[in-house]
Amino acid sequence: MSTVTSDKAQPRRPAPTREIERAAVRFAGDSGDGMQLVGSQFTATSAIVGNDIATFPDYPAEIRAPMGTLAGVSGFQVNFSSYHIHTPGDRVDALVAMNPAALKVNLPDLVEGGVLIVNSDEFDPSNLQRAQYQSNPLEDGSLSRYQLYKIPITQQTLEAVKETGLGPRDAGRCKNFYALGLAYWLYDRPLEPTRRWIANKFAKVPAVARANTLALEAGYALGETTEMFTTRFRVRPAQLAPGTYRNLTGNQATALGLIAAAQLAGKPLFYGSYPITPASDILHELSLHKSFDVRVFQAEDEIAAMCAVVGAAFAGAIAATGTSGPGMALKQEAIGLAVMTELPCVIVNVQRGGPSTGLPTKTEQSDLWQAILGRNGDCPLPVLAAQSPADCFAAAIEAVRVAVKYMTPVVLLTDGYIANGSEPWRIPALSELAPIPIRHATDPTTFQPYARDANGARPWAIPGTPGLRHRIGGLEKADGTGNVCYTPENHQRMTHLRAEKVARVVQDIAPQEVFGDAEGELLVVSWGGTFGAVRTAIEQARESGQNVSHAHLRWLNPMPANLGAVLRRFRRVLVCELNMGQLRQLLRAAYLVDAEGLNKVQGRPFMVSEIRARIDQILGGAA
Repeated sequence: MSTVTSDKAQPRRPAPTREIERAAVRFAGDSGDGMQLVGSQFTATSAIVGNDIATFPDYPAEIRAPMGTLAGVSGFQVNFSSYHIHTPGDRVDALVAMNPAALKVNLPDLVEGGVLIVNSDEFDPSNLQRAQYQSNPLEDGSLSRYQLYKIPITQQTLEAVKETGLGPRDAGRCKNFYALGLAYWLYDRPLEPTRRWIANKFAKVPAVARANTLALEAGYALGETTEMFTTRFRVRPAQLAPGTYRNLTGNQATALGLIAAAQLAGKPLFYGSYPITPASDILHELSLHKSFDVRVFQAEDEIAAMCAVVGAAFAGAIAATGTSGPGMALKQEAIGLAVMTELPCVIVNVQRGGPSTGLPTKTEQSDLWQAILGRNGDCPLPVLAAQSPADCFAAAIEAVRVAVKYMTPVVLLTDGYIANGSEPWRIPALSELAPIPIRHATDPTTFQPYARDANGARPWAIPGTPGLRHRIGGLEKADGTGNVCYTPENHQRMTHLRAEKVARVVQDIAPQEVFGDAEGELLVVSWGGTFGAVRTAIEQARESGQNVSHAHLRWLNPMPANLGAVLRRFRRVLVCELNMGQLRQLLRAAYLVDAEGLNKVQGRPFMVSEIRARIDQILGGAA
């Protein structure tokens, strides 16, 4: 494979452009190198070009790990294509490594023969030692399997921005934009969207804006004017459904979905939350939208946040909170209060690796049991899971719709992978979003606080409504009147009524669909953020002639009414999840099917190849 070193630009003939259908690029460096920023810019530009995109930001778990160490590596992967894709890609076609640690952590994910761009300025003895290299990989031949380009990015950035007068420290911070400019040239991306972003972002510091722009243009010019690269690549726009699109992360989509739901209900939105990785961006996004009657409350702790949400629901607002696993544990008593008082609210759990503090910036699906079974007493509530970043919008609306219809708290599960990842989201027309009907009790002559409608829901009575004063609290309520009642028979009845109400949610759940044949040898089941990798693996397996189908579960409690029949139509069932088998055990218990598991708890999402390998193992390879 080729190895090229560049110290300065040399005139050259234009490199030929090769058409490709897709490419996956990863930017990796120290946590202070701005890799998330340039990855987001590359993503936004690719969306403007019209590609379908899927991203995977990978943050270090340490807030500020020592510079140059393996623990401090930050990465951002973007997969962009001319056709519809479901994942950010298993392995990357191009890797930009800003230091030795970034190279060591990310090199295993680079395809053989892939483009490897390294900042050679950072490969000094001290950085090599921090990255635990025994020798310099740029010199020992260990990178011969890749198209290696050794570029002194730091020095060339300093030279490019010299005219701004910035000191070496501030000027050196622009090196991420130099790398971005080079990546733009390599994949035929325009500079103008990022130029505009820089101008707006640094409008109050013109020297910094100028420096970042110069670095961006210098990186692009390197590709344009040297003979380092023999080929550049072009990915044509994807044929997406007509409409207006914007690039959206899962957390942003969740926030917008909650706002849309409140608007559809004609109610204010109250969001009470305590900051926690990786859910905090929901709080940040909602704080920007006060004009839509959004009230954001940053509580002193998770318990206070959940209790405030119960209070807001009692007062008649669309009430929601967001957290991750550790915060969910603290909220559980107050969630039980919402179940006992039968008040509508939404609890968003952006799952991360555990237990305890676990892996704060890494993804997992290990909170399913916690969501369904995590409270004291018989305390059921509905649980659904979003399947992709854009789907978080629809899932949030669906959670609110069920909460107010059945007067119950609802748990919406996402995870760090889809919360931080992004994809194109088609902005729906208002006519596509059905109103959310709200009915408040107003008639004191017929009012009973714990009477039931056809859905099993009790009346939603706003405090201060004349004649509707009633008891509220965590003690057991008497059927109908809502007075405190300790009798055994009443507790039995109320426990059944709360469970029956949640069970009735099944009437709002569509029958379980199957991608592929309705019956056969193997059914692969997924839920939450595993959708993309599983669906891609199934598509590939079916193209190769294998008898395999896919069922993705959106609702986990209750599950679709026909799910048992669907499962029993297949000889074998494989459940893919990023935990040790939580859904698999629930399916085995509920439907007595001998489900098998493919489980991964590495803080990373499934790769398509992992699922394909298990399918091949079960079915004996391609037909």
